[in-house]
Amino acid sequence: MTQIFPIIQPEAETPVSESLPLCREIAWDYGSNRPIFSGGKPVEVTGAEAVKVWCWKALHTVRFRHEIYTWDYGCEAESLIGQAYTIDVKQSEAARYVKEALEVNPYVSSVDKIAVSFAGETLTISATVNTIYGEVTISG
Repeated sequence: MTQIFPIIQPEAETPVSESLPLCREIAWDYGSNRPIFSGGKPVEVTGAEAVKVWCWKALHTVRFRHEIYTWDYGCEAESLIGQAYTIDVKQSEAARYVKEALEVNPYVSSVDKIAVSFAGETLTISATVNTIYGEVTISG
């Protein structure tokens, strides 16, 4: 059998978990929204907990505001403030913003079970994030 492109041979795709280095982050105190230190040095976490910390920080960073971050990093949920949308549209848009903010991370496989609620001026979000290390839950 003759091939149309005999010099092009497809290569087997390497699974993402094998090609990425171990995810590392500084441990995070979610209640006070600060890093955790021990003996004057930051505590490091790896794997699923590191991805959870990254997700928390990405959701709490306003997208496009800080020059130190790329335009892929952060969440656009703040843009819902002052909009004359119905509550259903706001919830739908907030869920979309959460999904877009988290799925740019190569360690995140998918974002499921996104729950969004508004209490006055406060937006509360919870989601299940499937990572290459397993499942983590984000809420806040």
